[in-house]
Amino acid sequence: MYDIDPLRTDLAYEFRDNPDGPYSRELTMVVNRLRLMPIAQRHVLVCVERGRRWMLARVPSARGGRIERFEEQVFTDYNEAVWEVFKRRWKTVTGQELA
Repeated sequence: MYDIDPLRTDLAYEFRDNPDGPYSRELTMVVNRLRLMPIAQRHVLVCVERGRRWMLARVPSARGGRIERFEEQVFTDYNEAVWEVFKRRWKTVTGQELA
């Protein structure tokens, strides 16, 4: 599996600036790695109001468990919501926080 270099924050900010793509080859590899991380404890978005509001959530460790919703993390801007998920997954995989 592709190892993300935590020093390549330029790739993270490339994603932030253009979350819909198209992505550079290196960013594509990063995005695929973050999408293919283990399901347990993965951060996701839950649609609260179709096309208008999204809530940050985390998939449970055990199959059949309840999704943990972060009620204080509701977004009205989809790109901002996607960026938050990206940052959290980046930290999970690399151990490094993004600003």
